[in-house]
Amino acid sequence: MDKNIEQKEQESKKEEPEIKNQNAQERQEQKKMVTLTQEEYNKLKQEAEQSKEYKEKILRLQADFDNFRKRLEREKQEFMRYANETLVVELLNIVDDLERTVELAQEKHEDFSAFLKGVEMILAHLYDLLKKYGLTTIEARGNIFDPNYHEALLKIETNEYPENTIVEELQKGYMLNERVIRTAKVKVSKKSPQSTVDSP
Repeated sequence: MDKNIEQKEQESKKEEPEIKNQNAQERQEQKKMVTLTQEEYNKLKQEAEQSKEYKEKILRLQADFDNFRKRLEREKQEFMRYANETLVVELLNIVDDLERTVELAQEKHEDFSAFLKGVEMILAHLYDLLKKYGLTTIEARGNIFDPNYHEALLKIETNEYPENTIVEELQKGYMLNERVIRTAKVKVSKKSPQSTVDSP
């Protein structure tokens, strides 16, 4: 039994220097010294300072860009809030005309033709204003049906018109500049089935 204990002690004594050597080697690898000339050292130092400057410049540029982006977003929101201001101001003149017309009607003026003429003038004024801002009507009646500009609500069997011709406009369609903002609601022709009369 004593021999076993002695043998184990001897083995552990052998292992201790090996472990110490390993630890010492690892420490030496970590503490390896690199020898540089003064010129190489100065160059490394200069590059480190330059790198620090570049980093600071990048951070400043990033901050400037973030500020610019935020300012642009604020300006965009401000523009969107007041983009239609000119149009609204001009529409107010038409609202004034309509209010005056309603007041005259409420005072029970009997001249219906004068009232109608006033409403027609207001409507003409409104059309002119909308045209000024790029609104145009979509031509429909008599044209061939085009799903890009028209929406067929009804089809009518007739031989009076060619197939797919718009025979009636149920609601006007409009374009704003080159974009369709509302299709024209229309009634479209389709050919009647040919009636064949059997001979007796």
